[in-house]
Amino acid sequence: MSAARATVRLLGERVSFRVGRRLVATVGAVLLLLVVCAAIALYTGNSAISVDGVTAILLGDYAGSTSFEIYTVLDVRLPRMLAAVIAGGALGISGAIFQRLTDNPLGSPDLIGFTGGAATGALLVITTGGGLAVGTALGAFAGGVVAAAVILALAWRSGLEGYRLILVGIGVTAVLSAVRAYLLSRADLEDAQAGLRWLTGSLDGRDWGDVGIGAVACLMLVPATILAHRPLDRLAVGSELATAQGLTVSRWRIGIALIGTAWVGVAVVIAGPVAFVALAAPHILRSLTGGAGPLLLSSGLLGGLLLLLADLVGLRLFAPTQLPAGVVTAVVGGAYLLWILQRRRGRTMG
Repeated sequence: MSAARATVRLLGERVSFRVGRRLVATVGAVLLLLVVCAAIALYTGNSAISVDGVTAILLGDYAGSTSFEIYTVLDVRLPRMLAAVIAGGALGISGAIFQRLTDNPLGSPDLIGFTGGAATGALLVITTGGGLAVGTALGAFAGGVVAAAVILALAWRSGLEGYRLILVGIGVTAVLSAVRAYLLSRADLEDAQAGLRWLTGSLDGRDWGDVGIGAVACLMLVPATILAHRPLDRLAVGSELATAQGLTVSRWRIGIALIGTAWVGVAVVIAGPVAFVALAAPHILRSLTGGAGPLLLSSGLLGGLLLLLADLVGLRLFAPTQLPAGVVTAVVGGAYLLWILQRRRGRTMG
């Protein structure tokens, strides 16, 4: 172990990774920005509540606060902030998994069908009048699993390779988009309006039920994600070398893809199909850290920051008009995607 780099071991030393100063500095900066954005989300808004008043409510001191102020802080601002962090974190982890699995910076669940599958499953529940939190959650997970099964089956050809996964996923994404359009066209007006609002990717109206579902899912998925870290690193060096190291390549590819799909389902349940956070978070993190360290959970931290920041921009930038977080991420993410493509094109030509 050197002064510049240390080894971190988790789960009884079953998982280990090297941590360098650059990664520690980056994660520290992301954490600081996340705390600042969380404070802005809690202490500012359309309702004028003093800083002391918000602090007192958060600490459980309700004396001198009205019921409206207590409701605004504890049942509107706080769950919305936590929902943004959880959903963004889930997207960041999922994006890191699929980009590493496909060995492609464009291997995002948004683009290869996994987000679309979860969104279609949830929309089916919403447009048939069963849009309760638990029903929507089950629909999203079921839709994601079905889409994953179809994509993996179609991409399989004596194994599972990244480029086939992306190509098949793009095709499945187009089909799922048509399915969602059909569901909306056949739904009652009220259900269709609810479905359209949800499809934009919004944190409006998020409550403690959404936060609870997300928190429980995260507790279940984080250990599996940590265990998948080392096999994913081995897969990144190539199937032949991974096999030579004793890894059952096909089994691990499928298992890791399902873990990534489950993370997508968590995000879709909470915030809808928010675009580009899964694409941008791991890519930005790699640029900042040089690609070293445990990028899965670190990407989740950055994803939480990006979605919370997008929600704040949508709420505050054009106030009193509010933009859904998904609209903000789509605009910024679209420009970011074009920048990535232009950069890769320049490298190819060079």
